[in-house]
Amino acid sequence: MDTAEGRPGPDATTSTTPWELGRVVGRGPAHDPLASVRTPDDPTFDVFLSGTVFLDIIFTGLAGPPTSGTEIYTDGMGCSPGGVANLAIALSRLGLRTSLAAAFGHDVYGAFCRRILEQQEGVDLSTSREFPNWHSPVTVSLAYQADRSLITHAHEPPLPADEMIRTSGLPRTRAAFVDLGPEMEDWTHQAGADGARIFADVGWDPTEQWSSALLDRLSACYAFMPNTPEALAYTRTDTPEAALAKLGDLVPVAVVTRGSKGALAIDNETGEYADVPALPVEALDATGAGDVFAAGFVTSTLAGWPLLHRLRFANLCAALSVQHFGGSLSAPGWADIAGWWQVAKRVPGLGDIAKDYSFLDDVVPHDPVGAVRRASATIGFQTEGIEP
Repeated sequence: MDTAEGRPGPDATTSTTPWELGRVVGRGPAHDPLASVRTPDDPTFDVFLSGTVFLDIIFTGLAGPPTSGTEIYTDGMGCSPGGVANLAIALSRLGLRTSLAAAFGHDVYGAFCRRILEQQEGVDLSTSREFPNWHSPVTVSLAYQADRSLITHAHEPPLPADEMIRTSGLPRTRAAFVDLGPEMEDWTHQAGADGARIFADVGWDPTEQWSSALLDRLSACYAFMPNTPEALAYTRTDTPEAALAKLGDLVPVAVVTRGSKGALAIDNETGEYADVPALPVEALDATGAGDVFAAGFVTSTLAGWPLLHRLRFANLCAALSVQHFGGSLSAPGWADIAGWWQVAKRVPGLGDIAKDYSFLDDVVPHDPVGAVRRASATIGFQTEGIEP
């Protein structure tokens, strides 16, 4: 984890349990999980996505939310790119060639987010745009009791993603990740027509109408991964199992996440069904855990793993992420995953977990790979030399 001065901390810290790993810094991953399936004719990118990048300011260690007329102090704070950056960085840290179309403000916040995405995390921003006189969206996350509340200030970007992509051209990609809401723009259909697998999620409906017409958009999608409240609301069902069955009639692959209870999924192409529990972990900050889960599932799907392994791997990625500040810079890299697995195999009493994750022996890197950076408390030292 970065020090308070904004400089990297020690190269590594040995953990005492398999649930507390990855407190290391350095360059991103060198491991390619798709190496065995790549061909010379492959697209330039593995995943393309668009959306809004926020500057996330995260406070942790709160006993509860603030109340009117009071001031509370917290023992933890971190800053990181948020919004769609959560997923972009999580995908890139798992070794996928990731490209993002997003608007960036011409301010210190925008410069910080862009620098982290492009220079530190290796996310391609060739279809992104910087806009003068538009300030970057900001979200404050208050983490408490294994959950969080969000406060956001943002304006619509000057150009929608479709226009930015039309100007630069849609890159060839193996897969795309979209939101079924307003972010599902025309480029999604073009990507699908060009052979990309479309993975989709859906956000909270602030109107709470949960229009079932939204599910009509799934006809363009390969996979859909809502959480339980969203899945129940949109399918008008009472259980995650019933929601999954209904969604499984609409897409080849359907996943319903259940937070601390794990996830269940169906793959109609292979005939597989899987229901896996979450890993036991003490959460520091749940911000972005769903995005990290999605990154793990997309990565393992593109690598061609069995459905059961895909769900377990996605659960592991999410479990590792909630032990750190923020949604994007909490995402694990392969050093974290390999480290967790080495510890998990040695800890007595983990029996079933060690057996359930034995497939990792065949997929984790056996040579050292670069570690990842974590969120620091201030962006000031990290933006030296960057002019907004």
